[in-house]
Amino acid sequence: MKSQVGPSSKELKTVQCLEKFLTTEKESAVVGFFEKESELKAAFLKLADKLREKIRFAHTTFKELLDKQGIKDGVVLFRAAHLQNKFEDGTVKYDGKPNTADLNDFITDIFHGLVGHRKPDNKDDFKTPLVVAYYAVDYVKNPKGTNYWRNRILKIAKEFKGKATFAISAKDDFQHELNEYGLDYVKGDKPVVVARDAKNQKFILKDEFSIEALEVFVNDVLEGNLEPYLKSEPIPESQNEPVKVAVAKNFDELVVNNEKDTLIEFYAPWCGHCKKLAPAYDELAEKLKDEDVVIVKMDATANDVPAPFEVRGFPTLYWASKDAKDAPVRYEGGREVDDFIKYIAKQATNELKGYDRKGNPKSEKTEL
Repeated sequence: MKSQVGPSSKELKTVQCLEKFLTTEKESAVVGFFEKESELKAAFLKLADKLREKIRFAHTTFKELLDKQGIKDGVVLFRAAHLQNKFEDGTVKYDGKPNTADLNDFITDIFHGLVGHRKPDNKDDFKTPLVVAYYAVDYVKNPKGTNYWRNRILKIAKEFKGKATFAISAKDDFQHELNEYGLDYVKGDKPVVVARDAKNQKFILKDEFSIEALEVFVNDVLEGNLEPYLKSEPIPESQNEPVKVAVAKNFDELVVNNEKDTLIEFYAPWCGHCKKLAPAYDELAEKLKDEDVVIVKMDATANDVPAPFEVRGFPTLYWASKDAKDAPVRYEGGREVDDFIKYIAKQATNELKGYDRKGNPKSEKTEL
């Protein structure tokens, strides 16, 4: 994360200042060259304020610098020296419209290059479809070895430019991600390659890394020819309890395609709040066992949580109407049995048999 102290764009007054700015830190940077005030300069400075925590910006009005670059009103991306390669230009000049939105798109689209160095503090910059090679990435102690593998990945990344995002990551920084692919420990020097497609489904290059194997793998991911990797517990042998147990492998069957309204809890076995909720959740399922509603739970630490469900804490509950399983709604209500019943009674696609829309039990008289 960049500093919030000082100007968001450093003013450069000499050729030496530019050289120092580009070489002091091993990071790519964006520099504006402006002879006078302009729409592009205003857009540049505004964007520098917006992106100051992520990207280094500088600008100059110094004539010698403008003349040397041959630019009087322009913005240039300078790739860090260690990331420059024969497959893409080391500097890229912006040739779009002089507004912040277009300039932002230009910078974010090309900033990391064909194969970006993906780190914990910039991992969210890399969009799907995403192909990541994990190995001993270290530009401080072993830049030559790091680029040995990156250059091979670059060759394939160039072929799929515009179709997929490529990155390299240090395996020691992302062991938690590798665990999500069932890769507990990566042996050897060769990269381990994984991918996520546009649906966020996960894939693993099972063959030993080679340029040829990578090309086939990426093509198969994009063409939908591979079976996605799912982290999943075994499918339960029986579902005799009122609360049904979902795992990744039966999630579609139990939740998405069950043709019933569904309340699902994503929990963690170690979570105290989840343990506290369990008796009420069991009681709720028992009370609604004859309704057109399914009460489900899933251990989100042992199973992949499918999109569009998002789990960032425990327990997380969602209501998925039978006619809108692609748009589940996060449950934010109380966690007593009555709280759940009132919510479900109101949200149910069809009125419950045992409760009115306000969640009040129906008496035998009201049913006559």
